[in-house]
Amino acid sequence: MVMSLEMIQKPRERMMLHSAAILSDQELLMVLLGSGTQDLPVELLSDQVLKTIGDVGQLQNISFEALCAIRGIGPSKATILKAAVELGQRVNLAQTLRQGTVLSSEALGDWLLKYYRGLKQEQLMVIFLDHKNQIISHEIIFKGGLNTSVAHPREIFHKAVLLSCARFVVCHNHPSGQPKPSKNDIAFTKKLVACGELMGISCLDHIIVGHQSYLSLRAENII
Repeated sequence: MVMSLEMIQKPRERMMLHSAAILSDQELLMVLLGSGTQDLPVELLSDQVLKTIGDVGQLQNISFEALCAIRGIGPSKATILKAAVELGQRVNLAQTLRQGTVLSSEALGDWLLKYYRGLKQEQLMVIFLDHKNQIISHEIIFKGGLNTSVAHPREIFHKAVLLSCARFVVCHNHPSGQPKPSKNDIAFTKKLVACGELMGISCLDHIIVGHQSYLSLRAENII
């Protein structure tokens, strides 16, 4: 395929000739959006998205409804952007955690600091692993504090059995910014460990994430 100078100046063609790494945030958005609207070309549309959300990192936090509310971004384009963010997170998670056959709590903690950044509600994520500590799946199981009226081990073990996993790691954030575990956090984790021993599905760790740091209950000998 012979490209004209005009084609080479376009983000998609520059990406084909070189790599995605050379494109700016705005140009990457242009590639994802594909086209603009009748009165808003894709260059202006992508610039408008960035100005509305503040920076590209906020694509993770902005709601689907808020994206759709941006002029020129309907459900179709909002779906593409949200799917791109989720795919990027999954690729990053898989690359971060697959350290041969060893799960690295340090690598996981560093990734979780990025994942939970800016979230204002507690989210409990469970990373399900096979016998080689490779990721089968990661799921958001609960949203909200880990009190007994909301969180129960059965949801985690139900999913673990469906996935035929061998072990799992529990992760959640403290929007207050301090990763110190609460009494509920510790009680919930000990209940997971005890249930896991009965079912033969191990709870390897519970990592709590604050604004600037994280805490591993396994490393602290709490479990």
